[in-house]
Amino acid sequence: MYVLSAFEHSLYVDLALSELEELGVDRERMMAVPLEQSLGAQPLFDTLHRSDGISLFDGGAVLGTVFAVLGASFGFALRWGPIIWGLIGFFGGFLLGLGLDVLLNARRLPRKKAGKPAAEVVLLVRCIGSEFEQVRTILERNHALGVGKVDRS
Repeated sequence: MYVLSAFEHSLYVDLALSELEELGVDRERMMAVPLEQSLGAQPLFDTLHRSDGISLFDGGAVLGTVFAVLGASFGFALRWGPIIWGLIGFFGGFLLGLGLDVLLNARRLPRKKAGKPAAEVVLLVRCIGSEFEQVRTILERNHALGVGKVDRS
């Protein structure tokens, strides 16, 4: 049986490994794999299948609406009329809001979901059935993000 667990890269990984050795699990039956964090450029705009929860169109929609109302209101006194000035206000406000959102959110790159710690180390332990509960207890006590088992009977 294999026990898999994910950890943040911290001292708890070493503590878990040393406790497992004290339990009698040989080093040949343990494998710790550090994961490389992807540092590639994150896309600024979301796609249909992947979203990070930050919308760049909210500011554009708000400023576009405000400027469209102001353009239509003042357009009654201006030469081209309220419809043309409302459309000019909408597109101008939308572009201004979009530009502000891009500038403000570009500082937060690379974007990461807040509140969820990233698994940085995966620990694989090969154990017999009677060791499973003790191994699981040790891993959970040392702040494993998750523990799973693969039973290969």
